[in-house]
Amino acid sequence: MSGYTRPLDIRRGRIDMGHGAGGRAAAQLIEELFLPALDNPFLRQGDDGTRLPLPAFDAARGRLVMATDGHVVSPLFFPGGDLGCLAVHGTVNDVAMMGATPLYLSASFIIEEGFPLADLQRIARSMGAAAREAGVPVVAGDTKVVEQGKGDGVFISTTGVGVVPPGLEIGGRLARAGDAILLSGTIGDHGVAVLSQRESLAFETTIESDTAALHTLVAALLAAAPGAVRVLRDPTRGGLATTLNEIAQQSGVGMRLQEAAIPVRPQVDAACELLGLDPLYVANEGKLIAIVAPEAADAALAALRAHPLGREAACIGAVTADPHHFVQMDTRFGGRRVVDWLSGEQLPRIC
Repeated sequence: MSGYTRPLDIRRGRIDMGHGAGGRAAAQLIEELFLPALDNPFLRQGDDGTRLPLPAFDAARGRLVMATDGHVVSPLFFPGGDLGCLAVHGTVNDVAMMGATPLYLSASFIIEEGFPLADLQRIARSMGAAAREAGVPVVAGDTKVVEQGKGDGVFISTTGVGVVPPGLEIGGRLARAGDAILLSGTIGDHGVAVLSQRESLAFETTIESDTAALHTLVAALLAAAPGAVRVLRDPTRGGLATTLNEIAQQSGVGMRLQEAAIPVRPQVDAACELLGLDPLYVANEGKLIAIVAPEAADAALAALRAHPLGREAACIGAVTADPHHFVQMDTRFGGRRVVDWLSGEQLPRIC
């Protein structure tokens, strides 16, 4: 029959170059795999762009925030998550760290020829579920296929748009001496979860990624400490240590941390010791750093701990006046050391 196309064989089929050629096979991939996974009224418009309702604000009452991120991870599936949910959470969190309410996402997929359709469907479904749970739909997308050997499975780039409320200023340059440094929970979970799966390492307790969308946690924090939150940042690549060094440089300040106050799961600590890693430099995908005015520190910490994603939040130190912009840490043994920038690469391909 003219125009008939056999349905995708999701269970046994694989991506071929025709899926990226813009013809019938490409349309079929979108209709049968991506749309069911990511479905929403905006995607169903089916045009090269998406018409979106304007947020109810103007320049005097709010501003737009846009963030974009590329997501590559090996392996694609790991305890607690996969590339699909990671692509949603990572960009939602980048928007949220500006104090913004995330509204929409776009996604671009680069897929290697020969990639199993079943794995692609699993990733797309995870992405759709994460977007729906966050309340931030994927409203536009693009798919490209590259020849076998010229990619590495799947890469996903996402762009997010959100709205910052009027009068809210949050940024890495705003930390001041005396401010409290809050951390929303344990560090190193994501990086160790990915590494354990990659290297087929078995631990007595499964270590799961902390990947999560943090915008509701940010909203609770901002409501509890209005006008007192100076900086928000999610410590992804380079971990807690590198992120704090970035903020110290931006704000022209120093920082003094308390090692005993930094929450690390015992199994993550043990795995890092076994592998020769420092958890301070291991990536996280569901944690945030908040630098807040000292008078609001208690209220902010209580708000974090009251949220499901912040139950293990802690105050881990304070901002100091330091012309050298050093991040220093008082150790458990009574000494002090400089916590420097990450040098080189501890863990490749984890976010």
